[in-house]
Amino acid sequence: MNQTTSKQIRILAIALSANGFGYCVMENHGMLEKGKKRAKGNKNLHSLSKIEKLMKQFLPTALVLQDVNATGCRRAPRIKALHQQVIGLAAKQKCKVALITKEKSRITLLGDVKGTKHEMAEFLAQKYPVELAGKLPPKRRLWETENSRMDIFDAVALAVVFRMIEK
Repeated sequence: MNQTTSKQIRILAIALSANGFGYCVMENHGMLEKGKKRAKGNKNLHSLSKIEKLMKQFLPTALVLQDVNATGCRRAPRIKALHQQVIGLAAKQKCKVALITKEKSRITLLGDVKGTKHEMAEFLAQKYPVELAGKLPPKRRLWETENSRMDIFDAVALAVVFRMIEK
C-alpha cells in the first residue's frame, strides 16, 4: 500500500517596521496566528528578543522576510541591521530563510507591480476574512502616516507569496 506523506511546512513571516514588526504564522494554507509587536528603547534588541520568542514558540520550518537589500528597496540602516540579525538568529535555529522582494509580492498577489499596499491588504482580507477583515485599516491619505496594522498585512503577504512560490 502506497502512502504519500505531505511535509508540513510551518512559516513564520516577519515584516520589520520603524516601530516593531508584524508577524504571521502559517501551516499549510491555514493561519495559526498573526499580530504585531511594538518595540521601544533599543528597538533592534527588543525586536530581536521578541522574534526569538516567536521562533521558539512556533518552531518554523521557514522564516520569510522582505528582501531589504533588493534594488529599489529603501529601508533605514537600522532596519537593514535588524534584518541581518534576524537572519543570523534563523541560522542559529537551523531555520530556512526566504527573502521576497516587494515587487515579487505585488506581482504574485495582484498581478501588477504597480499595485498598492492597500490593494494587497484588501486582497488578503478577502482571502482570509475571519482572520483579517476586522483588522483592515482605512485607505491612507497622502498626508497620513501608515497605520501600524499594515505590518500584519505585510507579514501575511510574505507568508502567502512564499506558499505560492514553494508549491
